[in-house]
Amino acid sequence: MGTELAKGNPESSFNDENLRMVVADLFTAGMVTTSATLAWALLLMILHPDVQRRVQQEIDEVIGQVRPPEMGDQACMPFTMAVIHEVQRFGDIVPLGVPHLTTRDIELQGFFIPKGTTLVTNLSSVLKDETVWERPLRFHPGHFLDAQGCFVKREAFMPFSAGRRACLGEPLARMELFLFFTCLLQRFTFSVPAGQPRPSDHGVFGAMVTPPPYQLCAVPR
Repeated sequence: MGTELAKGNPESSFNDENLRMVVADLFTAGMVTTSATLAWALLLMILHPDVQRRVQQEIDEVIGQVRPPEMGDQACMPFTMAVIHEVQRFGDIVPLGVPHLTTRDIELQGFFIPKGTTLVTNLSSVLKDETVWERPLRFHPGHFLDAQGCFVKREAFMPFSAGRRACLGEPLARMELFLFFTCLLQRFTFSVPAGQPRPSDHGVFGAMVTPPPYQLCAVPR
């Protein structure tokens, strides 16, 4: 219906092809990346059981063990929010973002960039910047907490890219990450299986940066 309304409007860029691309972006950015981030989250929880216990304590205090988590719970769960953001920063699953194309000639910080130039952003250079993060190469939820333990979103946190063409699926991904992560830790405690070596937290680069294959135990709480 939307594409029908846009027909004949010379100022509209909305058409069937545009609609397909928008839907594909929503599902790719809001679902595929979410599953990869959750894989990182569970790996980091079994590698850092002390962090897992603190998240579960906060879940028990704010949500309890009966009702499911809600988006409104975020405001009362600073440590959990810090952990989720640190998982995204540390996992850095799309280190080069997605290519963008300049629509006109532009000059940026003394560099001339002609129209039609493909630009690739190096998000890792920000997410792992030694001048911004206390422990850039280590998993450290304290990066997103102030001295009083309140959640603080840092300006250098941009796993969804930045600017007007940032990830279209960001709101969906944020919602899924919070609800799925808190629901999983509300119901289960995760650990390295007995007799198994401690898994690595060095990512494997492919279409996205994913954790290496690992095994875990999920014990109902």
